[in-house]
Amino acid sequence: MKKLMAVLMVAGLVGGLAGCNTIAGAGKDVERGGEAVQDAAHDVQHRH
Repeated sequence: MKKLMAVLMVAGLVGGLAGCNTIAGAGKDVERGGEAVQDAAHDVQHRH
């Protein structure tokens, strides 16, 4: 399950980066991807 979530997050990040047209847009996409990873890590920590 963890591997699936990681693959989906990476795919979303790559898709977001591919869709942006500017450096500022890329920075926002990376930030959103980082926030998604943080949220997933937070959820995993609180399950145990």
